[in-house]
Amino acid sequence: MRWEPKLPPNPSKVISIQEDLKVPEIIAKLLVQRGIEDFESAKSFFRPQLFDLHDPFLMQDMQQAVDRIDQACRDQDSLMIYGDYDVDGTTSVSLVYSFLKPYFQEIMPYIPDRYAEGYGISIQGIDLAASKGVNLIVALDCGIKAVEKVAYAKSKGIDFIICDHHLPGDKLPEAVAVLDPKREDCKYPYKELCGCGIGFKLIQALTSFWKEDPKELLPYLDLVATAIAADIVPMTGENRILAFHGIEQLRIHPRPGLSPFISQLKKPVTVTDLVFVIAPRINAAGRMSHALNAVELLIETNTDLLETKAKTIESYNSDRRATDMRITKEALVMIEELEEKDRYSTVVCQEDWHKGVIGIVASRLIETYYRPTVVFSAIGDTMVGSVRSVKGFNIYEALEACEEYIVQFGGHKYAAGLTIEKKNFELFKAKFEAVVKELILPEQRTPAVIYDTTIALEELTPKLYRILEQLGPFGPQNMRPVFRTNSVLDSGYSKAVGADNSHLRLSLKTAANPMIGIAFGRGDFLTHIQTKQAFDLVYTLDENEWNGSISLQLKVKDLMA
Repeated sequence: MRWEPKLPPNPSKVISIQEDLKVPEIIAKLLVQRGIEDFESAKSFFRPQLFDLHDPFLMQDMQQAVDRIDQACRDQDSLMIYGDYDVDGTTSVSLVYSFLKPYFQEIMPYIPDRYAEGYGISIQGIDLAASKGVNLIVALDCGIKAVEKVAYAKSKGIDFIICDHHLPGDKLPEAVAVLDPKREDCKYPYKELCGCGIGFKLIQALTSFWKEDPKELLPYLDLVATAIAADIVPMTGENRILAFHGIEQLRIHPRPGLSPFISQLKKPVTVTDLVFVIAPRINAAGRMSHALNAVELLIETNTDLLETKAKTIESYNSDRRATDMRITKEALVMIEELEEKDRYSTVVCQEDWHKGVIGIVASRLIETYYRPTVVFSAIGDTMVGSVRSVKGFNIYEALEACEEYIVQFGGHKYAAGLTIEKKNFELFKAKFEAVVKELILPEQRTPAVIYDTTIALEELTPKLYRILEQLGPFGPQNMRPVFRTNSVLDSGYSKAVGADNSHLRLSLKTAANPMIGIAFGRGDFLTHIQTKQAFDLVYTLDENEWNGSISLQLKVKDLMA
């Protein structure tokens, strides 16, 4: 890895906030690096308050959306709550459906089939709505570019309300309301909400309009926090407020559908748990079967049915894990056999690879071969691929340069999907390699670890750790602090651990007791440690619980002789 320090904060601002807050210098530095430069902003940062959320009616078209739902309620129209098949989409549908269900006799959740319908609004979904007598569709986490589909629905007498957070196209759909802070004409102050976040703003507006108690919104924040964590949106502004209180809700009183997974966790729920434990299970339903299974679990209140539904989701996740591990191994063997380890890109395909996990496989391949990666599966004469990129490299622009061999593609800078004809596989592979080789910068071919500041091991104390934890919830633009410590020495007790000795358990000399650390996948570094020479490391600070005892532990990102 390349080690890159963040820009050092302004020294005078560090001194000022250190004096205002009476905190250690290291905390003052971290706050200034995050744009927290005075007492009031620090107060809001450390104690996020729900009353600091923006007025939902500042969002363009919010009044129209509320008026149409209110009219639908009075007329008792039939509603469809429509969403994407990922975590953001399924939590959005669960949130809005469960909020509106008490007000409507006829309301149905709908998620398109990942394979039969694909992403976004589908003709099949609209046709089903028409056959069920639906008058209004509320679309969540999708629909901002569904101009033709919304017009088709209108021809069948169905209105649309769109709640999306993706970039609009040149033309907006002719819906009753289009809620999207990224609209050019939308003056809503915070632009980085996820789809579920926009769904929450809609129910917040309805609660205000219907003069209900705002406290009734608290039970929905667990879904919002889950979506924020899974969709990797910036952990700033409203997202951080919603995530903070959503995690509190998950810790104190999670919804029944999430309780079976939360009960597996050893300590209070964190963003890390949402990303690596909860989100994969919700996602697995759409990858291995149908995402409506996830919605049905999230909205379920009958305890007799919960266990069965949770076990179904758990089985999907087990299947997903086994499938993506198998395909990853097959792909790595393929790269080895084709002698393609020194390429600028990875493009692999096998007909029987499961479409639902090839995106995960692409990400896993980047862990071994750090380069833009495309993984295809094939159906008949066509091939469907998932694309993942490395930091700084725009994969969307690379695909645009390969358009002559692509049937269709979509996505953004770091992730995309595409379809090609099987006969063009080798042509696409060659073109993609040439484009990546031409565009990628030398520094983009090596993973980088960005660290906040340099610190001595002796500065790492339980008190410091407790303050660091208050900087959370952590996520993009507010990541868990990464520290660098130079010239550390082994205490004599570092060792390789794990079934194959692939990991490294560090025991480092300090003025007091040795500091313990874990470096996953770096058992190879033990040979240097055994030379008794000093080395540098970058890491985050964590707690380790063993036999009822809790101690500080370094989670090492990289080591350097």
